[in-house]
Amino acid sequence: MPRRIPLLALTLFSAALPGLAQNLTGQYKATADKLIDAALADKEGYDRLTYLCYRIGNRLSGSPALEKAISWSVEQMKAAGLSNVRVIPAKVPHWVRGAESGRILTPLDRPLHMLGLGMSVGTPPGGITAEAISVPDFDTLEKLGREKVQGKIVVYDYAFRGYGSARNYRSSGASRAAALGAVAVLVRSATPLAMQTPHTGAMAYTGDAPHIPAAAISPEDAYLITRLAADGVAVKIHLEMGAQMLPEADSGDVIGEIPGKEHPEEVVVIGGHIDSWDVGQGAQDDGASIIACLQALAIVKQLGLEPRRTLRVAFWVNEENGGRGGEAYRAFVGGDIKNQVAALEMDGGAETPRGFGAGVDAASMETLQQIGKLLDRIGAGEITGGGGGADIAPLIAAGVPGLSEHAAGTHYFDWHHSEADTLDKVDPTDFRKSIAALAVMGFVLADMPGRVVARAGSRGQ
Repeated sequence: MPRRIPLLALTLFSAALPGLAQNLTGQYKATADKLIDAALADKEGYDRLTYLCYRIGNRLSGSPALEKAISWSVEQMKAAGLSNVRVIPAKVPHWVRGAESGRILTPLDRPLHMLGLGMSVGTPPGGITAEAISVPDFDTLEKLGREKVQGKIVVYDYAFRGYGSARNYRSSGASRAAALGAVAVLVRSATPLAMQTPHTGAMAYTGDAPHIPAAAISPEDAYLITRLAADGVAVKIHLEMGAQMLPEADSGDVIGEIPGKEHPEEVVVIGGHIDSWDVGQGAQDDGASIIACLQALAIVKQLGLEPRRTLRVAFWVNEENGGRGGEAYRAFVGGDIKNQVAALEMDGGAETPRGFGAGVDAASMETLQQIGKLLDRIGAGEITGGGGGADIAPLIAAGVPGLSEHAAGTHYFDWHHSEADTLDKVDPTDFRKSIAALAVMGFVLADMPGRVVARAGSRGQ
């Protein structure tokens, strides 16, 4: 007959295994409710976001506004009582938009609603005037060939079926058109909303093709050009862009933390990116996210909670046009990567939070679902696969479990990368729910007995 193991020994053994026999929902219910109550009553976070949007504004890498935001963020983290507040240095690209305009000259005379794409070259002095050709996809462009593309301005009027596919035209459309002799490209803005509002974003030159100017235009203007071309009407466009690249600038990530009471060397980091495009106020992308992350730690601190591990907030720099902040943070972590317990990025706007995506193994997914139940009262308890983001990609590649906060996203791409990304689009109640979700998830990950484990397929080589 096998020897019986005492119940206490079984309990201690099971508790040592991550994700097994841990009733995290019951264990952290009281603490989670305190965090949620405090977050839903919080006013300080929205005041901080208001200052960032209305006193500092948009924050493109290399700009004085970004550096002002970084200095202000250091002050805010210290004011929140965080420890080890510092700036991790990073060199960032410095692209400047300059004066720009576009205009249809024939068959009618009217301005285009346009924004130059980030990292694009400018036009020659005096601009470019050329006939436009409209294509719905890359296959159509290739079939036209050099004979029909040479000397033209290519207009990409693709069918918008989500941001992922739309981004392909924005990022590589210029080089693909230039390889066939185009002199410039205009790309339909990556948005489902037609309100004569252009949306910018990053592009990149690839291969040996010439570097030609690239701009985004409103969906209505793209449709107008396409319809005229379909009717056999020649469309002539004049484009002027003063865009240029300046020498790289000094900048950096801002971090602050609540040191762990038992394992301060182990870190759970939550954050978003402090930079934004040079239009709007960078409210949803990504100002609301970084301030929600900061306020999550501020509330943990206010309640006198001390997690076992260090809970860190990071404002990563240069997510929009380079990713240098994520790389600088990975270099900062260095050989201590094994002590990065989890990385949580918020970069999907602060509409109603729904839950978190996570790139973890099956056992860890069960653990996270237990944590998710703590957020059901605010509708933010859904735990799904996926998870990650541009800023934490270097950590995920090194085997750190990655999570991302998921919001409803009903209107996010209505405002994304446009003049419309302003504070009035951030609902205070939804914003406070995001603070609550981040505070609960961040604290429990930093305090629970075990650690989550990255899904094998989510790791780098």
